[in-house]
Amino acid sequence: MLFVGTSLTAGFGLDPDDAYPNLVAEKAKAAGFEVDVVNAGVSGETSAGTRRRIQWLLRSPVDVLVLETGANDGLRALDVDSTRANIEAIVRQVKTTRPSARILLVQMEAPPNLGSRYTAQFRAMFPAIAQAEGVTLVPFLLEGVAGRTELNQSDGIHPNVRGERRVAENVWPSVRAALEERTGQGVAGSRE
Repeated sequence: MLFVGTSLTAGFGLDPDDAYPNLVAEKAKAAGFEVDVVNAGVSGETSAGTRRRIQWLLRSPVDVLVLETGANDGLRALDVDSTRANIEAIVRQVKTTRPSARILLVQMEAPPNLGSRYTAQFRAMFPAIAQAEGVTLVPFLLEGVAGRTELNQSDGIHPNVRGERRVAENVWPSVRAALEERTGQGVAGSRE
């Protein structure tokens, strides 16, 4: 599994073992899947940065790719059409280079202070890309975490260890379904 993303994927401010990709890997192993995880999160990265490095990241085999990008585009109020073009190009590059990989696109949100028009366009972009490109849309990464002081570090943006556990819970159902599809079977009797 390859997790591509921003500081939210990298686990900014935390021990790398506490970042959500590692927690998802633990869930996968507990559910009976043999997985190797690469956390390719980069703090501050925009969708344009991800687009520039995706080919390099795809040098190794990838069965499941979790794509979390666009958060920094939204924080910087970058043009939604440009962000969309970047994300679509990333997805297409993955499909070309690793056609059997399952692609999971993570829903991100723009901060409300950018205005309702921008935030609505930004929010709608992710399901539109998922539908147009035929990839799985993962619910909002920070659902149940964003805005909750007890689940975030002092910056109010990056999850703390408890918040990362919640983020892993948000991502796990989609990852599990992709792993089951990829292996051609479900794992019976698992509690996860």
